[in-house]
Amino acid sequence: MESRIANDSSTGQADRSAPADAVRHSAHGTTFTIPEGAPPAFHLLAKPTGAICNLDCAYCFFLDKEVFYPGSKFRMSDDVLEAYIRQLIESHRTDSVNIAWQGGEPTLMGLDFYRRVMVLVEKYRRPGMRFLHTMQTNGTLLDDEWCAFLKEHDFLIGISIDGPRELHDIYRVDKGGKPTFDKVMRGLRLLQKHGVDFNVLTTVNRVNADYPLEVYRFLRDEVGTTWMQFIPVVERINADGLTLFQEGATVSERSVLPAQFGEFLSTIFDEWVFHDVGKVYVQTFEAALRNWLGMGASGMCVFNETCGTGLAIEHNGDLYACDHFVEPNFFLGNIQQQHMIELVASPQQVKFGQDKRDTLPRYCLECDVRFACHGECPKNRFIETPDGEPGLNYLCAGFKDFFHHVDFAMKLMAGLIRRGREAREVTPILQKSFAQVERNDPCPCGSGRKFKQCHGRQKAQVGRKALPAPQSRTQSNRHA
Repeated sequence: MESRIANDSSTGQADRSAPADAVRHSAHGTTFTIPEGAPPAFHLLAKPTGAICNLDCAYCFFLDKEVFYPGSKFRMSDDVLEAYIRQLIESHRTDSVNIAWQGGEPTLMGLDFYRRVMVLVEKYRRPGMRFLHTMQTNGTLLDDEWCAFLKEHDFLIGISIDGPRELHDIYRVDKGGKPTFDKVMRGLRLLQKHGVDFNVLTTVNRVNADYPLEVYRFLRDEVGTTWMQFIPVVERINADGLTLFQEGATVSERSVLPAQFGEFLSTIFDEWVFHDVGKVYVQTFEAALRNWLGMGASGMCVFNETCGTGLAIEHNGDLYACDHFVEPNFFLGNIQQQHMIELVASPQQVKFGQDKRDTLPRYCLECDVRFACHGECPKNRFIETPDGEPGLNYLCAGFKDFFHHVDFAMKLMAGLIRRGREAREVTPILQKSFAQVERNDPCPCGSGRKFKQCHGRQKAQVGRKALPAPQSRTQSNRHA
């Protein structure tokens, strides 16, 4: 959410770490062990309302998680909240700490809950610490009081919106199955009115993936955002026909198709690289550029070689390996029984993170764009390679097409940055490179293919077709 490399020749510096003592004694009388090899910092998504939300989005992978907590009120108690903030600060050996809230819908906790958060941060912070407060929300409950608070405390807000009204309202509906576009836009405009820093998160599903330019231009021109995240919807169908667990080798009818997702990203990239470099930031493009620069960390866990430092904490203090793996097999423990850093650095979690690298099939190990992809997210690795080896990413074909498509521009931008120049200078270079190319000429990107078969190929014309009726989570057929 923070990386803006495509507008800056600098690559930034890591936070200064404190000494890695084996045992730390907090100023508030607690003693705990920092295991050897524990990360100096990590990202933790806190879910103060668990899976409870005021919307009923058809593809939401989290709403069903409430079955793991029967009888719960799904509200983080003051005791858990204090333990969470204290341990998060104690666990970090860096000057910067990200306090991230998600759900469900985190605004359902009400403003007083977050006012208590600010009090606890001041109570436990160490001298010189900086805090980045973030929240992912559907935006429908925001009002002037909320936005004034968020501005006062420099929150970075992620707003979930799936494109123009007709695309957004297909899957993002309320509990009554009614559209939410107007309510989301009202909340977004309030954020803008109060000057709250925000970005947008768009889930790419089988419907809106056919309209990449409509989605991108809407977000850029009508929403007015300068930072976008595009997250593919991949719902795995379990043996019982549900999508509760990361199990099964088939996907729902809402899930984006691999080639469709690759074309979606490539089409938006072409618009971006010729018009918006340095003005609009697309998370996937930023992460890719960092990998082309060989920076070691892409800024997106899915494109890093290993993972395990992006965890999730439930409303009752239960800690899980990842937001996408809130399941019994990936439960690490509860922070009221064991300190957070001991769970984060536990052998179970370390193995979870290293498995991302260590379980790659040979097909991936021999891939020419593995450096950019690293097998993407483990949750999507459920198909077989052409040789029949398990563990290939469902989206592999799309990502491979996308990374090959952007290789020429990425190399140019990486070269510019290494020479201390700005990535935005790539635009006139590309314009000049492609200006006089004929359809049957070799493509300037160096692929060896004709221009008409490469960067000059005609984009598929999907056209306006009948869109499906709005669907809610509880109403939709998950088999399809």
